[in-house]
Amino acid sequence: MLLIFPPVAKPCEPPAGIVQLAAALHSRGLPCRVLDANLEGLLWLLEQPCSADDTWSRRAAKGRARHLADLRSGDLYRSPDRYSRAVRDLNRLLAVAGQAGSAVVGLADYQHAHLSPLRSADLLFAAQHPEQNPFYPWFSAGFEAWLDGIATVGFSLNYLSQALTTFAMIGLVRKRFPSLRIVLGGGLVTSWLRQPGWQNPFGGLVDHLIAGPGEIPLLELQGSAAPDQGRVRPDYTLLPMGDYLAPGFILPYATAGGCYWNNCSFCPERAEGNRYTPLPVGEALADLHALATHTKPVLLHLLDNALSPAFLRALAADPPGVTWYGFARFGRELADPDFCQALKRSGCVMLKLGLESGDQGVLDRLHKGIDIGEASKVLRNLQAAGIGVYLYLLFGTPAETEAEARHTLEFVVRHHEAITFMNLALFNMPICGDEAAGYGIDPFYEGDLSLYTAFRHPNGWDRKQVRGFLDKEFKRHPAVGAIMRNDPPLFTSNHAAFFVGRAGGLRR
Repeated sequence: MLLIFPPVAKPCEPPAGIVQLAAALHSRGLPCRVLDANLEGLLWLLEQPCSADDTWSRRAAKGRARHLADLRSGDLYRSPDRYSRAVRDLNRLLAVAGQAGSAVVGLADYQHAHLSPLRSADLLFAAQHPEQNPFYPWFSAGFEAWLDGIATVGFSLNYLSQALTTFAMIGLVRKRFPSLRIVLGGGLVTSWLRQPGWQNPFGGLVDHLIAGPGEIPLLELQGSAAPDQGRVRPDYTLLPMGDYLAPGFILPYATAGGCYWNNCSFCPERAEGNRYTPLPVGEALADLHALATHTKPVLLHLLDNALSPAFLRALAADPPGVTWYGFARFGRELADPDFCQALKRSGCVMLKLGLESGDQGVLDRLHKGIDIGEASKVLRNLQAAGIGVYLYLLFGTPAETEAEARHTLEFVVRHHEAITFMNLALFNMPICGDEAAGYGIDPFYEGDLSLYTAFRHPNGWDRKQVRGFLDKEFKRHPAVGAIMRNDPPLFTSNHAAFFVGRAGGLRR
């Protein structure tokens, strides 16, 4: 079997999913190879001659090799201006390279002038005309070698930015190797399959669609009837560990699927019925120690939706010996200054925290389980411990009005010295959520594969008004603007940890 992670996703760390699936297959003696087509395809596209003749493109092409080398060197991250130039120049080269096929390719995104990943007809068109994809010359030439001796090829489709290229690759496999079995899974596919009334539009193209964890379904497809042996430790040496765009190897690892809180209103995880499935804390910690020793990472990226308090306590008591970051929840553990200091000693360099709103009433109506006073303590504790904070805010929820959005602004301004980075998002109503029907749903995106629906806000706080507030008031506050300028362009939270506590830091 060959497992493929297609373009485009941020090429700064390996895809954990296909490595985990390969480990499960190998544990049963089933041969399997993995291909990070995202990394290798983007690197190929960056090496193509630059067809544009404007000053920016010429400068970017001239500095291409240096920029790639610098992004793999720690020195670049001490200079925000040089870092920003390197990232934007490489992104420019990708955009220029994709123009011939009406696509805008980037280090973190893929968009097409006419085709949408939200329309099954457009995905089928991409499969029928793979030669129109900007990556086609690369994967067309590579398939003969990649698929030699292969009976089954699996694609891991997690993001909308991967969808059109995924189907272009599937289409070519189906045309050129009609006897191969094609399997499609990943986070985006899981979301599709768990929509109410799902009807598969890809039956003539894809043999098997898999929702959720893929280990058992793949083992069954490959004819393994052995009893379940539990989770197997992933092996990242199957991938080109030194080629990613980061100053060393970033080790991705998930200690659980789903979310242990799983109570927030309008949460896509809850709407899709994704269960919380944690690994035993001792097993996860043993994995991290072994993987850190084996791969010698510069950074550990914990992929959980929210790290459980039990696992955080275990990390503090038995650190893995490498700096780390991940999502956590505001709660009483982080409200303890001694515990935050212990996390810092364990290697915690940054925590991503989803506050959503600075108004207690909104938090209560969203069932966030967050006390705004406790959140203040958490931010002060993390600042005192020297742990960076990547704060996530969500505007335009049915629970919010403009007055309450201003409370969020006031909260951010009061705590701006403790907030290192910030992500601002507009609320999208999950189409399959229980709450959606109560708000007058309407078409949101044109496409049968959309995961969200438009809704009528109970207080008239619609998306246009929310955008206006963010652009004209929220972002224009000096304290907010300073935080927003800290965000690493394009790579955002995936590179942010490298700027926390660096000499010179990010400029405010």
